[in-house]
Amino acid sequence: MDKYTGKRLDGRYEIHEVIGVGGMAVVYRAYDIIDDRTVAVKILKDEFSGNAEFLRRFRNESKAIAVLSHPNIVKVFDVSIGDRIQYIVEEYIDGITLKDYLDQQKQIKWKEAIHFTVQILRALQHAHGKGIVHRDIKPQNIMLLQDGTIKVTDFGIARFSHNETRTMTDKAIGSVHYIAPEQARGDFTDEKTDIYSVGVMLYEMLTGQLPFEADNAVSVAIMQLQTDPKPLREINPSIPEGLEEITLKAMQKDPARRYQSAADMLRDIEEFRRNPSARFQYQYFIDEKPTKYIDAIDTVKGPEPPYYNDNYEYVEEAGRVPAKKKKPVAVFVIAGIAAAFLIAAIALGAAALLRGWNSGPSDIVMPDFVGKNYNDVVNASTSSYSFEFKREDKSDSEHPAGIVISQTPKAGMTVKSNASVTLVVSTGGEKVSVPDVTGQTQDEAIAALADQGLNYKIYTVADDKVPSGSVVSTDPAANTQVAKGSEVKVYVSSGKLEQKVTVPDVAGNTLAEATAKITGVGLTVGEKTYKDDTGKAKDVVLSTDPLNGSKLEKGSTVNLVLSSGKTSAKSVDVFVDLPAGVTKDLVLKAYLDGSLSVTKTVNSSYNPTAQLTFSNQTGKHTLIVTLDDKKYRVYTLDFDAGKPKLENSYEFQVSSSSTPSSRASSSPSSRD
Repeated sequence: MDKYTGKRLDGRYEIHEVIGVGGMAVVYRAYDIIDDRTVAVKILKDEFSGNAEFLRRFRNESKAIAVLSHPNIVKVFDVSIGDRIQYIVEEYIDGITLKDYLDQQKQIKWKEAIHFTVQILRALQHAHGKGIVHRDIKPQNIMLLQDGTIKVTDFGIARFSHNETRTMTDKAIGSVHYIAPEQARGDFTDEKTDIYSVGVMLYEMLTGQLPFEADNAVSVAIMQLQTDPKPLREINPSIPEGLEEITLKAMQKDPARRYQSAADMLRDIEEFRRNPSARFQYQYFIDEKPTKYIDAIDTVKGPEPPYYNDNYEYVEEAGRVPAKKKKPVAVFVIAGIAAAFLIAAIALGAAALLRGWNSGPSDIVMPDFVGKNYNDVVNASTSSYSFEFKREDKSDSEHPAGIVISQTPKAGMTVKSNASVTLVVSTGGEKVSVPDVTGQTQDEAIAALADQGLNYKIYTVADDKVPSGSVVSTDPAANTQVAKGSEVKVYVSSGKLEQKVTVPDVAGNTLAEATAKITGVGLTVGEKTYKDDTGKAKDVVLSTDPLNGSKLEKGSTVNLVLSSGKTSAKSVDVFVDLPAGVTKDLVLKAYLDGSLSVTKTVNSSYNPTAQLTFSNQTGKHTLIVTLDDKKYRVYTLDFDAGKPKLENSYEFQVSSSSTPSSRASSSPSSRD
């Protein structure tokens, strides 16, 4: 068992179970006995408690989340950064990670992807507004509640944007599949780093795959730096063009070309929500050389690059100089050339238009429909094809009804955008009839179902009319047509319904009182289990098994958990601060209730604190600590609470005329 499970932190947080393990911390489900609520406690792993870098990251998380308060960011209730244990107390999220959800669903609808992305962006907008960059946005750090609410968590490598904005390349942190190129290089990271990661997650949600995958992390990081992602609509043609543009803009390798803030990206998404056919004209050209834009008139006027409203940054070519003033003749020559170009352009445009009128449907790559629901395929709206679908049904027990088994033409082939496509659809396998087994014995019913190739599950129910051991009914009902291999629920009678009684609430009662209440309703008292350290008197009931309120048949047994009235022996750690500036060895002696318990040599120049541990005691005891036989500290040790209390302190004076070994050992009770 984990060493913290079953323990209580700082007398407040009862640790119940491990619910997650991260790179630097373990997360537990715990109960806050003061605020009466379930919480999540994140405890730094022991192997990192002495590591300055991990302590810095853990403290960073506590500082980062302490200033955040947003419905899409996990709440933080308490932080403890001590010498022996460091932990953060957060709200307990009853849900799964977005990573788990994507693994289950593979590919989700674009409306759902937007629903998640908007919440993530709102959380980041709040964090960025506080000057905090998350730097590790990925599905594993996004919690999904049952109602669809998103919670961003794990600010373990978050940093304040105004400082500590560089990370060494060989120590790049975060999942390599989601980190921005500048993060992989170890360059400056800011709010746009999180925007890139959101873009990658949106890409994954829409296409069902990551934009960059390779055999190892280094290869993926190189792809993040050098490779452009495959356009989303080549993977899933049903993705609206505007949403593809939003995703690719968020994933631009140059931070200057990305959305500059979460608010900017939210604005485009909201516009797309209002009008899914919206286009944003974000174009991303890929070529070996930069695209050069030339405007005939502006080139004559001067060296400034022409302005295009396509969100590109234009840079003057090196060595380009202002055009010299043209002579009149040169102006006419240029005008003539421009007119010739204009005539040629008109002719070419007309030819292209005629080709467009005469051309047929465009060639496209056939999508893969196998494994998808037939109705979803036919109803999917797309501008890239207008196929004529033909359906052929086929009995197939390996695929659920309605799922496409095969297609013609096959995926990957080049076809016309209006091609005829034949889809073979599963009807769910061979159909059989559920036999009528009502009134039969359980064994007879099982045999009848097996003859039909059906599986079964037995449920016991009370019934006044059907004899015990005989079938009351089935679900599905008799004569229902079901797929061969389906499961049938068989309800078997347990006999007449006996009168049931409620287990009374006897917590806090004495054993005698509890016994009277339990037997008074027709139940009997069973096993008695005793617990120490309850704070209750002997034979006081702590709980029952089954719990109070449970319905039992008369004569059933109720087990009791009782207080033993005992307090087990506990340990107390005492940390004695040694006098500063004393460089010689000193003899420390500790007297517990007047008896010498500890003798050790200490030196504050090596360790400014001396730790003393006392065990196997109960109640309160007096501890006197001496240095070189001079009274130094007086404590009261409360073993029941497990804590020491400093009662008196005495200034230590160094004696140069004597040494520790020359003094006789004696009880400190008479020395002040």
